[in-house]
Amino acid sequence: MASSDVKLIGAWASPFVMRPRIALNLKSVPYEFLQETFGSKSELLLKSNPVHKKIPVLLHADKPVSESNIIVEYIDDTWSSSGPSILPSDPYDRAMARFWAAYIDEKWFVALRGFLRAGGEEEKKAVIAQLEEGNAFLEKAFIDCSKGKPFFNGDNIGYLDIALGCFLAWLRVTELAVSYKILDEAKTPSLSKWAENFCNDPAVKPVMPETAKLAEFAKKIFPKPQA
Repeated sequence: MASSDVKLIGAWASPFVMRPRIALNLKSVPYEFLQETFGSKSELLLKSNPVHKKIPVLLHADKPVSESNIIVEYIDDTWSSSGPSILPSDPYDRAMARFWAAYIDEKWFVALRGFLRAGGEEEKKAVIAQLEEGNAFLEKAFIDCSKGKPFFNGDNIGYLDIALGCFLAWLRVTELAVSYKILDEAKTPSLSKWAENFCNDPAVKPVMPETAKLAEFAKKIFPKPQA
């Protein structure tokens, strides 16, 4: 399939855009990346996703698919014969992957983002408590899902790996900004090793934002709270 048949509307810094980019790489699907400018929405984006008006949007033969995790599932289904399966084949494992992916978006990432916006020390302590609780949950989830293998999905990166791994660049930036080790090897050794494996995977490396570049971008969208 020609790359012109597959297009992705997104932005380099968005962790949610990273999800379909990794999935497309895993499936060896060539695509055209249509970069949105921060602070504005293109006519194509508004036309392709009139409901939420958000990135990412996958255009496959000019048909739009929105919402990052839905796009990942669409990619897995559409190119099922190419590359490893992204979603687990077992129904229970698949349900658990979706459960933890929802937890990551609705709870864990909200706490991570809150760290960059936290003002006083009490607010920061509350965020740290939320993140440490979340990391403990995810450490156990990794042990249960991976069954002793490198990724949540086993031998290869899968749905839950993508759901969490897309935030690792932002996690590094947050650690630098707040001078606090969020993913601590002493507390979550399995998750820390997983993060290293994930970032070194050839499907991930080309789309993982550079920490320094992302840190500069973060200063624009997360100004320091006034004392």
